[in-house]
Amino acid sequence: MNNLSLKHVSWAALLIVAALPLAQVQAQPATVNAICSTDQLWCERAAQEFTRGTGIKVLQSHKATGEAAAQLRAEAANPKTDIWWGGTGDPYLQAAELGLLEPYRPSYLNDLHGWSVRQYAMTQNMVGGFYTSAIGFGWNTELLRKKKLPEPKCWSDMIRPEYKGDIEISHPASSGTAYTILAGLVQLMGEEPAFDYMKKLHKNISNYTRSGQAQAPNVAKGEVAIGISFIFGFDGWRHNKYPVKTVAPCEGTSYEVGGIAMVKGQRNKDAARRYYDWLMSPQGQAIGAQVNSLQVPANKTFKPDPKIPQLDSVRLIKYDFEKYGKAAERRRLLERWTKEVESLPR
Repeated sequence: MNNLSLKHVSWAALLIVAALPLAQVQAQPATVNAICSTDQLWCERAAQEFTRGTGIKVLQSHKATGEAAAQLRAEAANPKTDIWWGGTGDPYLQAAELGLLEPYRPSYLNDLHGWSVRQYAMTQNMVGGFYTSAIGFGWNTELLRKKKLPEPKCWSDMIRPEYKGDIEISHPASSGTAYTILAGLVQLMGEEPAFDYMKKLHKNISNYTRSGQAQAPNVAKGEVAIGISFIFGFDGWRHNKYPVKTVAPCEGTSYEVGGIAMVKGQRNKDAARRYYDWLMSPQGQAIGAQVNSLQVPANKTFKPDPKIPQLDSVRLIKYDFEKYGKAAERRRLLERWTKEVESLPR
């Protein structure tokens, strides 16, 4: 009898010990693992507001879109990321093509602009359109005045010899912004003339930055005279009283449809969907303008901030997202750019 009692006590103790970790795991708050590729302040504020409203903890890193796509490729066999959002859409399309993303078709598609909905249709619901903005030039008015340089208005202005060493742009291998510029010039001018143009532009470039988000602050703070990037970034600093002006190129320009996507094999599906839906809601979309990230939001059911630059007067090219969003086309253009442009002396 005593032996039997001891056995019962031992098994009961083991069951209690075994149950403790499970209870502790169940008691922990839900989490979502995210990569954010838009402006860092938007990334941070969104995570904070979502956690405050839902109790779901957001473990989020900030990476340029090219770096984010590389991370998803490296993690493909054992995904650690649940959701990726913000940043130029081309790397998202390439990730979808490589099977790194999972389809998700929200119930609120009618709340979104047509350009956002088209991204869902083009990718079998693997990529949504999160926001849009056009490529343009931003410059520091005080620096241009000091250097006695004219304000640029067109792509043709940017290759003038007097701008040598005064223009900054990002690197297309790591930056979705720079790839949007590269692919846009090819579509605007034709491939051969575009590469001839980029060879001339290369002579005027002071630095190729890792991220396309670097040009606006560098121009605003007077670290470089002119930047080529998305117009909204420069306008954010202009509204904060920095000596910055912007323009869309007179010949025409490319634009982005920023992406949002669920990662294939994500570990926290329910939490990731809640974060995704919140980011696409009026509350989540409005955060951009609150932190001076002035892209045009995808959700059309609320009144956007009046500081957001309108695209009505911008001459947008007919950007072929399907063709230039393919991994093979991106790789081909990047290899050609590296061989024929980056390798040249400056």
